[in-house]
Amino acid sequence: MSNIIIVDGMEVDLKVGSDPEIFVANKSGKLVSAHGMVAGTKDSPTPVACGGIQVDGMALEFNINPASSKAEFISNTQVVMKELTKALPSGHTLKILSTAQFGKKYIDLQPESAKELGCSPDFNAYTNGEQNPKPNGELPFRTAAGHVHVGWTEGSSTQDKEHQFYCQQVVQVMDLLLGVPSVLMDNDQQRRSMYGQAGSYRAKAYGVEYRVLSNFWLKNQALMSWVYEQTELAVKKVLGGFSVQDTQEIQRVINSSDLKGAKALIRRFDIQLPEKTSYVN
Repeated sequence: MSNIIIVDGMEVDLKVGSDPEIFVANKSGKLVSAHGMVAGTKDSPTPVACGGIQVDGMALEFNINPASSKAEFISNTQVVMKELTKALPSGHTLKILSTAQFGKKYIDLQPESAKELGCSPDFNAYTNGEQNPKPNGELPFRTAAGHVHVGWTEGSSTQDKEHQFYCQQVVQVMDLLLGVPSVLMDNDQQRRSMYGQAGSYRAKAYGVEYRVLSNFWLKNQALMSWVYEQTELAVKKVLGGFSVQDTQEIQRVINSSDLKGAKALIRRFDIQLPEKTSYVN
């Protein structure tokens, strides 16, 4: 299956994937470290139907097979989340939270591999790919992301200047279409203070990994649908020659979790929101 997008004579076969992180609670509802809870690591995820699962520090992570349609993206996400739930110890449940307040004493008791943060750097699409600072692992909480992977090519060098340019353009447009509205849907300012700020990305041989969103969009099908639709729209806009002009305001709104500023940008650019929502009055 493919999703061929043609804009102004340019043709790409779009694929959308993700690798969200998610926390775990025990029988009493208390958040607990997921270290060692399921098989699979970042270097070697455990294959499951429609993707893979693994431990990521004190959280769990899953990845989905690249999807060529909105229906496939939603299905892959739901199937892998069910597989991850089945892999949990009895009585434990998944918790979709942007930030988990574990407390420093509890974190200090974890093995070093569980405490490690930001093992691989990410980069800033607004500073020509400059490396972002490593998150502070000494803080008493942990955060969970909802990274979106966007594929439009194959075998590109991540160091190629043209490829980097398109990665940065896609990320900037995704900030406008996804990052700005996410301020209204995920009011967790603590996470944004240290992780997932505007423009965060990693170039990939197939396209780009957009690293701004938290895992809030895992909560329901309408949000999953919206993430796919806005990602597809971002690629179409970049192919059509659209580029973000208000970069400073977009960065400020996302990084400071400015609700009023987010609503203003949403109205100004007529940004689509998920179905059955009333975020902008």
